[in-house]
Formats: sequence, C-alpha cells, structure tokens
Amino acid sequence: MKKTQVGILMGSDSDLPTMEKAAEILKHFGVAYFMTVVSAHRTPDRVADIARRAEEEEWKVLIAGAGLAAHLAGVVASHTVIPVIGVPMDSSPLGGLDALLSTVQMPGGVPVATMGLGATGAKNAGLLAVQILAAFDPALRKKLRKYREKQKKDLTEKAARVEAR
Repeated sequence: MKKTQVGILMGSDSDLPTMEKAAEILKHFGVAYFMTVVSAHRTPDRVADIARRAEEEEWKVLIAGAGLAAHLAGVVASHTVIPVIGVPMDSSPLGGLDALLSTVQMPGGVPVATMGLGATGAKNAGLLAVQILAAFDPALRKKLRKYREKQKKDLTEKAARVEAR
C-alpha cells in the first residue's frame, strides 16, 4: 500500500460529490490519499487531530473543502505547516460567495491556496496538489506534462470539429 501523500477533508458528506473531483485527479496520477468528513465548527478537535496526523505521517498537501462559513481550510492551516488548498463549495444560498470569501480572506501568516468554487475548484485542487508533489518527483512531473499535452490535443481536435461545421 502506498504511503498517503494528500489529505482530502470536507466539512460535510454533502460535499463528497464535489471533493471526489480532487480524488479522481489524484487517482489518475497514482497519488495516495486519505479522505474524510470533518467540521471546523462541529468537530474542531478532530480537525486538529487530522492535522497532527498529517504531519506525523508526512503527508505533503492537504485539500479542505467547505461551504457556508467555510472555515475548514483556515482551521486546518492553523494546525499545520503542510500546504493547505481550500475549495469553497458553491452550495449556499449565496451561490458560494460566502465560502469563497471565508476561504480566501486568511490573515497574514496562515496561508491557504484558494481554488475556484465547486467541482472545478476541487479538480484544480487535485491538480495543484499533484504539481506541488511533482516539484520533487520527476516521474510525476513527466505524467503531469503528458496530461497537459493530452488536454491541448483534445482541445485542438474539438476546435477542428467546430471549425469544420
């Protein structure tokens, strides 16, 4: 079994379909991850325990997705020096603006890299985690370049079909 490199945390099980987008990216690149539900407000001690576990087990990146007040990423970041990537959920009555502001407005000294809202943000969080890991892993960097080339090729083919109409 591969050693966990990335932790994926979410504030509610309703966030799972969105956060699975990050997990799909990690699976694609063969990156081992741990995923759980933990709340900054309802289970703060568990949040601290997960952050400590991440450091003890030498995880490399944490991804934290939450909606509404969305304090999860910031609380996680306050308990560890491991890079934290925040994913604001777009599920609130405000369309995720509340979660975005709560995630992106961190005080100086407690950084959280904040992605866009929802599923696209979760996918990009997975990709950013891979990029962070790839900075120290030439084989992973090669896979990432191949992934980017495939994206380019796919878009070029789609553009050609549109132009041929």
